[in-house]
Amino acid sequence: GKTAEHAEHRCTIIFDPAGEVFTQRTAKELASYEQLVLICGHYEGFDARIYDLADRLISVGDFVLTGGEIPAMLTVDATARMLPGVLGDAASAATDSFFDGLLGYPQYTRPRDFEGKAVPDVLLSGNHAEIARWRREQALLTTLRHRPELLARVTLSQEDQFFLEQQQETKENKESLRESRENDIIDSI
Repeated sequence: GKTAEHAEHRCTIIFDPAGEVFTQRTAKELASYEQLVLICGHYEGFDARIYDLADRLISVGDFVLTGGEIPAMLTVDATARMLPGVLGDAASAATDSFFDGLLGYPQYTRPRDFEGKAVPDVLLSGNHAEIARWRREQALLTTLRHRPELLARVTLSQEDQFFLEQQQETKENKESLRESRENDIIDSI
């Protein structure tokens, strides 16, 4: 059974479709424990009595796997990244996708130009404030395009809100222009 001493330092997890969905926030919470006990089922699940040992039930999504080993690996990897010394650069975790609730910004490496596609000039400018602004805007855009529902969970600054409003206006203008062109083509037929 659980002792009071172990209860505050250890978290016992069962991977189960009925559990809370694992998120970056979950990884941060789990990183605060000294020990994690991960219980992995296989095929049909567990003897129902084992659930009394769990502190948390965690699900990694709405799909079926053959066992809990892959969810356990995912949990260990995402949680370990939150621990000091795991990443070569401690600041890396702070700029990862989902760290602040947004998807990540585009990454670029050498060469400066690859098959006619150049690294954005702002990233080569050396202006760290402009680079940070560009990265934030790109993270906002990536999130808006691919996972817009995440924006409702993020605390947006006034600059973020203004940027997103500008993007919406630009999108509406493009759609209006496209409709106008389509109407011109139809009218000319």
